[in-house]
Amino acid sequence: MAPESGRGSLSMSVILGVDTGGTFTDFVLVRDGAITTHKVLSTPAAPEQAILQGVRDLGLDQLPPDTRFYMVHGSTVATNAVLEGKTARTVLITNRGLGDMLTIGRQIRTQLYNLQPAPVAPPVDRAQCLETGGRLAADGTIIEPLTETDLRQLRAAVERLAPEAVAINLLFSYLDDRFEKQIEASLPKDLFISRSSRVLPEYKEYERGMTTWLNAAVGPRVRGYLQRLQQGVPHAHITVMQSSGGTLAADQAGEEAVHLLLSGPAGGLAAARYMGEQLGQSRLLTFDMGGTSTDVALIDGELQLTSEGRIRDYPVAVPMVDMHTIGAGGGSLASVDAGGLLQVGPESAGAAPGPACYGQGGTRPTVTDANLVLGRLRPGAFLGGNMSLDVAAARAAVGAIGRQLGVSIEEAAQGILRLANEHMAHALRVMSVQRGVDPRELALVSFGGAGGLHVCALAETLSMPRAIVPVYAGVLSALGMLVAPRARQLSQTLGQLLDVLDDQAIADQLQPLIEQGLTAMQQEGVAREEITILPSLDLRYQGQSYYLNVPWQDRQRALTDFHRLHEQCYGHRLELPVEVVNLRVGLQRPPQALALQTVNATGDAGPCETVNLPEVEQPVPVYTRETLPVGQILHGPALITETVSTTYLAPHWQAEVHATGCLLLTRRD
Repeated sequence: MAPESGRGSLSMSVILGVDTGGTFTDFVLVRDGAITTHKVLSTPAAPEQAILQGVRDLGLDQLPPDTRFYMVHGSTVATNAVLEGKTARTVLITNRGLGDMLTIGRQIRTQLYNLQPAPVAPPVDRAQCLETGGRLAADGTIIEPLTETDLRQLRAAVERLAPEAVAINLLFSYLDDRFEKQIEASLPKDLFISRSSRVLPEYKEYERGMTTWLNAAVGPRVRGYLQRLQQGVPHAHITVMQSSGGTLAADQAGEEAVHLLLSGPAGGLAAARYMGEQLGQSRLLTFDMGGTSTDVALIDGELQLTSEGRIRDYPVAVPMVDMHTIGAGGGSLASVDAGGLLQVGPESAGAAPGPACYGQGGTRPTVTDANLVLGRLRPGAFLGGNMSLDVAAARAAVGAIGRQLGVSIEEAAQGILRLANEHMAHALRVMSVQRGVDPRELALVSFGGAGGLHVCALAETLSMPRAIVPVYAGVLSALGMLVAPRARQLSQTLGQLLDVLDDQAIADQLQPLIEQGLTAMQQEGVAREEITILPSLDLRYQGQSYYLNVPWQDRQRALTDFHRLHEQCYGHRLELPVEVVNLRVGLQRPPQALALQTVNATGDAGPCETVNLPEVEQPVPVYTRETLPVGQILHGPALITETVSTTYLAPHWQAEVHATGCLLLTRRD
C-alpha cells in the first residue's frame, strides 16, 4: 500500500483505493487516519470518468499542494477489452510454418460430441500473422538464422498492415531471446511491442504465444487509459493492482497489461486475507458478489495462485489469483426460457440501464429487484440514502416473470434468489469440494455490494456453520488495493531433473530472476532491503504434463513437499524421477499497516425500524451497522444496513460484532 517507505505516514497522506466494476466504481479513502467509503455508477465507455467523478465527490481535486495523494487502482479495462472483443489491431510474428499456431491451439473441443460445431473466429486473422527466420531447436541451437533480409521484410509488412501492436513469439525464445530482441529493435518505435521472452519466458509455445498476444492486444488500451487517468489526477501517485494480488506503478502497468486481467477481484482477495489475519482465521472460502458477476476463491493462509487461468477461451499463463467466476450478480437478469423454466444470468443489466429498481429505464427483472420485492433491501437506505430504489418498478419487472410461471410476485422473487444462490453454491463447491477440501472446515467470507444478502443461504447450502461479513464489505475490493503489497512474479523454464541439480545450481539459476525483480521494484522507489524474496519450483514426475508448485529452500525439502502435495491432490505418489519444469520468484514489499476503525460504542444498539417481510411472520428489526457496539449479538431474522451494502441475517443465524467491525455469523441449532 502507498505511501512508499520514508515518504510519510498515513496521517500525512491521502490514500485512495479504487475498484472499477461492471456496475459500480468503489472508493475507500484514508485521510488523517479516518476511512471513508463511496460508490458511483461505472462509466464503461470511459472508466476513468467514474473515477474522476469520485475524486471530485470526495474533494480530492482540491487538496492542498503539499498533500501526498496516492491512488491504488484495480481496473477492468484489460478484462473488458478481451471479453468484448475490443482489442487493438495486433500483428503476430512467429517462425516460418507456425502462423496458424494460435488458431489451432490445443485442438480442444468445447462440445465433445458435436460434429458440427459453430466456427470460432481465430484470435489473430491469418493476414495479420507474419512468419520469419530465427528458429531455435529445443536445446537452443540455431536451426534457421534471422537474416537482414528477414528483418527488412518484416518491417515492410508491418508498415503495410499498420497495426497498433505487435506480438513476437518465436520457438524456444525462453532459451535465447536474441532473435526476438532483434525483431523488436527493427520495428517502428511508436508501436506497442510485446515479446514472449519478456512476457512469459516459459515452455509451451501456444500458451506463451496466447499470453504474449493478449498483452499486445490489450496493451494500447490499458496504456491509453492509464495515461488519461494520470492526466485527470496529475497530483496523484498511481499504482495498479495485478492479477497476482500485488501492485505495480502505473507507468509500468501499461507495458504489462496481461497482468491486469483479474485486477479488481485480486483486490478483494487481498482484503479478505487481511481481514482473516485480523480475526485469527487463515482458512477462508470467499465469494465476491457484485453487480455483474460473482468471484469465488479459497484462501489457505496465502492467496492461491495459478498459471493455468483463462479468459474467454484463451489461456493466460501468467500468475493470477486462483478463482472461479460466474455470471451471477445483483444485476443478473432473470427470464423464462422456451421450455418454461426460470433462468438467472449470465446476462447482466450492467450499470446502464441497471436493474429496474434503479429507475434508469431498465424493465427486465434482476436479482436486486427480487431482493427489493422481498423487502431485504430498504428503498430509502440504498447507498446511504443517496440513491432511492423504485419498489413499483421492481414489482412490475418481477411480476412479469410471475405471470409467465403462474406464481405470485413474491414466489417469483423467491425463485430468482434460490436459482442465483444455487449458481453461486455450485461455484463454491468447485473451489472446495471438487478440490478435496471440506467447506465445513472453512469460514465463508462474503463481500461485494450484494454478498451480504446471500451469505446465510449459501452457508446453509454448504453446511458451513461460520461466516464473516467484513467491515466495508460492499467496497472490500477497493479496500484490498490499500492492503496489497508491492509485488512482482517472474518465471523461467528450466526443464531438468532435480536429481542432477544441487542446491547451488538451482540458486544460480534463480539469481537472474531475483535481480530482474529487484531492479524493477527499485525503479518504482522501493528500497532493496524492504523486499521479501519468495523462490519456488514447478515440479512434476518425469513424463507428466502438469506440475505442482512448491516453495524452494533446499533440494530435499522441495522433493518432500512435492511428494506430499502430489498425494494430497491426486491420492498417490510415484517412485519416478522428479523434473524441475519452471523456476519462479515472487518479490514483495509488505504493505504499510492499515488501522481499521474499531468499534468503541458500548451497550446494545436497538433497531432503527422494523419491517414486514413476505417470508417472515413477525416484524423484522433493521439495524444500522455503524451504531452496533463491540460484542453485541443480533439474532435473525434481521436486516443490517450500511452505506454500501445490506446484510440479511436469516432465521436460525446470529451475528456478533467484532472489535474490527466485522460481523461474525454462526448458525444456531
